[in-house]
This record gives sequence, structure tokens and C-alpha cells, in this order.
Amino acid sequence: MITLEQIQKRLAEVIKQSGMSQTTIAKALNITQSNISHYLKGDKMPALDTLANLCKLLDIDTNYILCQ
Repeated sequence: MITLEQIQKRLAEVIKQSGMSQTTIAKALNITQSNISHYLKGDKMPALDTLANLCKLLDIDTNYILCQ
């Protein structure tokens, strides 16, 4: 079974590995930098449309993030 913690961990991992700044990612997604910070800390999960756009921006398959 997939847990929210696993998804948050993978999401934080790909954001960190992207080499992009939180500000750059936030601007590209039209969200605040604090949202990216929350994703990295595991405090929040992005909305589905934001998750899809984030995966596209980082060139990551959503199946990887969703542990499938």
C-alpha cells in the first residue's frame, strides 16, 4: 500500500535533485515559494494539477512520485 509519507518523500527528493531553486519552480508553476518549501518539508501536498505540472517541469513521471 502506498502511503502519503512515501509520496512526500519522493516529491521532496525530485525537487532537491532538480537543481532548480524553490523560487524558480514556484514562478514556473505560478505558486508561492513557501508552497515549494512545504512540499520539501512534507507539510503539504500539491493539488493534483500542480503535481502534474511539477512533474512535467522536472521531467519526472508521475508514476514514480505516486510509487507505482
